[in-house]
Amino acid sequence: MSGIFDIPKPRINCSMLSQHINRPVCFVGRVEKVHPTGKTFTVSDGEEKTATVELNEPLNEELYGIVEVIGMVSNKGAIMASSFNILREDKGIPFDLQLYNEALKIVYDFPQHYPFQTTVSE
Repeated sequence: MSGIFDIPKPRINCSMLSQHINRPVCFVGRVEKVHPTGKTFTVSDGEEKTATVELNEPLNEELYGIVEVIGMVSNKGAIMASSFNILREDKGIPFDLQLYNEALKIVYDFPQHYPFQTTVSE
């Protein structure tokens, strides 16, 4: 079976988590709270809904701002992260999560124009 980084991953927000159980996803959100153990954190999407991200190893850096998480959605709706990237906002241009969320809606509302199929070959 292909690794999570070798296959296409749909971009989702919190309202789409339940539709992607046991599937790889890409999630972009704002870090809201990091658990004291460093093994989980919560992120909010463009609709200000929150999701939990679970890590295999505790964080070894401060986590804040906008992050892009690649991982699998668990049965309980958490994202089991394989990797994450902090999207730096140090150029003076903040990342607009609401606009990003609107773009996601357009992609999902008009699949004929955005044919990003996720197929897994085993």
